[in-house]
Amino acid sequence: MTSVVSSPPRTIRIGSRKSQLALVQTYWVQEQLQKSFPDITFEVHTMSTQGDKILDVALAKIGDKGLFTKELEVGMLNQEIDFAVHSLKDLPTHLPEGLTLAAITERENPADALVVHEKHKDKQIDTLPEGAVIGTSSLRRLAQLRHHFPHFTFKDVRGNLITRLAKLDAGEYDALILAAAGLERLGMGDRVHQVLPKEISLHAVGQGALGIECRADDSEVLSLLKAIEHPETRDRCLAERSFLRSLEGGCQVPIGVNTEISGENLTLTGIVASVDGQKFVKDTVTGIANNAESLGIELAELLRQQGAQEILSEIFAVIQRGS
Repeated sequence: MTSVVSSPPRTIRIGSRKSQLALVQTYWVQEQLQKSFPDITFEVHTMSTQGDKILDVALAKIGDKGLFTKELEVGMLNQEIDFAVHSLKDLPTHLPEGLTLAAITERENPADALVVHEKHKDKQIDTLPEGAVIGTSSLRRLAQLRHHFPHFTFKDVRGNLITRLAKLDAGEYDALILAAAGLERLGMGDRVHQVLPKEISLHAVGQGALGIECRADDSEVLSLLKAIEHPETRDRCLAERSFLRSLEGGCQVPIGVNTEISGENLTLTGIVASVDGQKFVKDTVTGIANNAESLGIELAELLRQQGAQEILSEIFAVIQRGS
């Protein structure tokens, strides 16, 4: 009688950036998958991306085509890792051939948060003093805040979350604008002084959600990743990403969104603003959540009719000149 030797279970290699936040997010994904598939081994492999290495230049001036994702994507295409965990807001809307967005996890609070220096602990965003120095590396946040609070002074801030908070505490800034989700995931939710309402700051496309990217032909990994997909978050984020893609905007341009689902309906609000906050177009569409990507296209066309493309063209021209 011939004995049958079964092959050992496959080891799945997960790619992650080396930053503290990226690792917290990746280990969470690893834990969820390990619970669902205890017979499979999930290993974390770390890589440094271009965005991690260049810390003395504003993000918008570097460009954003895979700024935090390219090295991980090369690793997948070269079979070095099987899938990568991204902050979805960092993942470009056009993925390299052969790769796909396999799953989107349940979203944390996607809002922007105000984090203040100790001396301003009794203040809110609208009561900070004239000339207050606000740190942000996001053109989206910058444009919206300049629109609402032209009396503030804005200063770029780079580095990981710990570095940025240390600069704030040392007195280099009066306040920072950060993603509430990142602070919560790092156990620093107590640093959130105020969650900015959507009337002041629409959040980034995909903010608060994790995007899992893998090879499009890897049916086993695609099937495994469905276990951590969150359908409502996926619908919301697909609408947002479709809106951004339709406007041909990148992660580092002043495009903000907000999505809400009620029953079968999804409401998508979007803005496009000039960096100085002077030009500002905003609109909202509502439709069936199953048609999420169509809603994104519809909203992009509405804003295009109101001058969004002209605003973006001016911004791209400035960025290309390196101003």
